[in-house]
Amino acid sequence: MTATATVTAVGPRIDADRAGVHAVFSSTATATRAAQSARPAAAPKTRLRLTRRGRAVFGGLATVLIAGALGVAASFAAPGAIANGAASSQEFPYVVAQSGDSLWSIASALEPTADPRDVVAEIQRLNQIQASDLQAGDAIAVPLRFAGSEATFPASDL
Repeated sequence: MTATATVTAVGPRIDADRAGVHAVFSSTATATRAAQSARPAAAPKTRLRLTRRGRAVFGGLATVLIAGALGVAASFAAPGAIANGAASSQEFPYVVAQSGDSLWSIASALEPTADPRDVVAEIQRLNQIQASDLQAGDAIAVPLRFAGSEATFPASDL
């Protein structure tokens, strides 16, 4: 009688007939092993390693996010700084716009030797107005260097 032991799920079939013991793989055992190797094995927990390029990408992303956050914070802080600035405590000289006056004519009257474009730009920044916003009777603040001019008067006279 021949003693043959077949293990289908675990390993090869062993043929003990012969003088030596030989392992013979059955098709079921081979198929089972192939199915087991196709399953994803539990991967050993390893640390994620970034390449130099990956570190550069994450560093750049962090830099962009921080710069964006600072920009947003600065934009929210800026209006408060303008509204509560020290410039509001200074008393600027004023000019009252007459009928037919423009910022250009006011700038030319204040400083005839200078380029009126520069003076107009200063007046617009100081009053936060456009050239088309000027109407007769408007009190226009002018830079402090014109405080002694004949065309200006202090804010207390308004």
